[in-house]
Amino acid sequence: MDLDQTPLSLKIVIASTRPGRKGRAIGDWIRDRAIAHGGFDVEILDLAEINLPFMDEPHHPRLRQYQHQHTRDWSAAVEAADAFIFVMPEYNYGMVAPLKNAIDYLHQEWQYKPVGFVSYGGVSAGTRAAQMTKQVITTLKMVPLSEAVSIPFVQQFIGEDGAVHANDVMEAAATAMLDELERWAAALQRLRETAQQPA
Repeated sequence: MDLDQTPLSLKIVIASTRPGRKGRAIGDWIRDRAIAHGGFDVEILDLAEINLPFMDEPHHPRLRQYQHQHTRDWSAAVEAADAFIFVMPEYNYGMVAPLKNAIDYLHQEWQYKPVGFVSYGGVSAGTRAAQMTKQVITTLKMVPLSEAVSIPFVQQFIGEDGAVHANDVMEAAATAMLDELERWAAALQRLRETAQQPA
């Protein structure tokens, strides 16, 4: 990154809101990795803390005529991002409802931004949920990365201290994903600037 350039804004969205979830520990781990990477200003957006109600806006999100403060706050947080990492488990072969709800609240705020995936679970490592999510976000003109961190049998990586103790495969995957996120975020930042210029 150019020292004169404003750091790219990376938002890490923790999808699970279930009590006893592993998502927060995994989110904290990838946050620390992203900070150490050095290419981003990093912030966690924890859907359990944000606590968006099930979609309660009367107008289509593309109109941005938001009636509720929780929507305006969510809009501002997503708008400020240059890139995202979704930290997500898999429920019944699919993405968790709070993440789908959070995505559907907004429209333009997501556009032309890259997304990396840190998925976790049992034998499938959450990869089916990540694949499902890719199909959703491309509709919003987001760019899902092929580089990802997929964590199978996640419990083995959670220590007695409650923190993630990553293996070499996870560490290498995180580096590859963050490198690619930085490339795409820089390129798409310029695209967004062009797209926002009047015709």
